[in-house]
Amino acid sequence: MMKKMVRIVAVFAVIASFWGFWGQQSARALAGGLTTTWREPVSVLAVTYRNPADAKLGTEFGEKIDLNNSHIRDFRELRGFYPNLAAKIIQNAPYEQVEDVLEIAGLSEGQQKRLQANMERFTVTAVEPVYNEGDDRYNPGVY
Repeated sequence: MMKKMVRIVAVFAVIASFWGFWGQQSARALAGGLTTTWREPVSVLAVTYRNPADAKLGTEFGEKIDLNNSHIRDFRELRGFYPNLAAKIIQNAPYEQVEDVLEIAGLSEGQQKRLQANMERFTVTAVEPVYNEGDDRYNPGVY
């Protein structure tokens, strides 16, 4: 008897919750607050907010290695940069312009030549905290 009563209460709870949902949708539609059907998602955040990290991908940051924000793994595509020279570049950031990377103290002659040969592959943008906080440029925990 008790199991039957619990089942009946559960069924009524489910029905009541659906009725509440549909009642809210109908009320919004009547009030002019709902402009789409319930099946079409409303993407308000995509239209009104774009986070700085995604916005930066549309700039040179997405095409070149950003000396102020790129991860150490991004330097792997350049011969002779990963990991030592890349680490030096990251440790001496931020840079105001690309040429500032040539002024890093302690660079060997070979490292200077490699930097000069790849200057067109670099860019410098404003430091973005999402790319720099917590030493994420060295190890973002992606394995």
